Amino acid sequence: MTKPAPQRKHALPTRLWHWLNAACLIGLFMSGLGISNAHPRLYWGDYGFDRADAWLHLVRFPNWMTIPGHYSLAEARLWHLLIAWPFAFGLLLFMVVSLVNHHFIRDLVTRPREWRWSAIKADIVKHLRLDFRHEGVKFNFLQKASYGAVIFILLPLMIFTGLAMSPGMDANWPWLLDIFFGRQSARSIHFLCAWTLVCFLAVHLVLVLLSGPIGQIRDMITGGT
Repeated sequence: MTKPAPQRKHALPTRLWHWLNAACLIGLFMSGLGISNAHPRLYWGDYGFDRADAWLHLVRFPNWMTIPGHYSLAEARLWHLLIAWPFAFGLLLFMVVSLVNHHFIRDLVTRPREWRWSAIKADIVKHLRLDFRHEGVKFNFLQKASYGAVIFILLPLMIFTGLAMSPGMDANWPWLLDIFFGRQSARSIHFLCAWTLVCFLAVHLVLVLLSGPIGQIRDMITGGT
């Protein structure tokens, strides 16, 4: 009797999306900083131009952090739009494949018992002790909750607030502006989501370094077993 092939830690669609998404997020963030430099203030509502009405005044980001590497609002917008297409369709395809191959139900959905404070506290303590073992499941509660929030809340918010900021969408989806309470509100939410993703990526990279970066990166390239 032949033994079944060992199951890989990460399926091919997950690995492809992981690296595509990482590249897109870096490109979107850097081109977004270039766009921010054109008007480094944030507002709530439909309109915002006056410094006195801004709820946040941003710094001017250096050229080495932006795409392109010099000030050009037009080029930054073109890069942002170009990278947004593979980002949006990659996310949509990943969601569909995750439903079809049961990755979503099997690995990302949290169970009611996992929301008990005792279980959450145990996960937090294990992380603080740098104990990343979670026998019998692919991800622990903290991982599932954070991945779920990023994939199904933050990333879609980035896409829809980005669409709401585009005047070209006013005739097609005018209800987007109503959902986000105006174009300037959508811009502020877009900014907050972007920096929340940066914080998530920073924590993600730290945990990868602490849990064995060579093995983690190898598994995300080859699939692991």
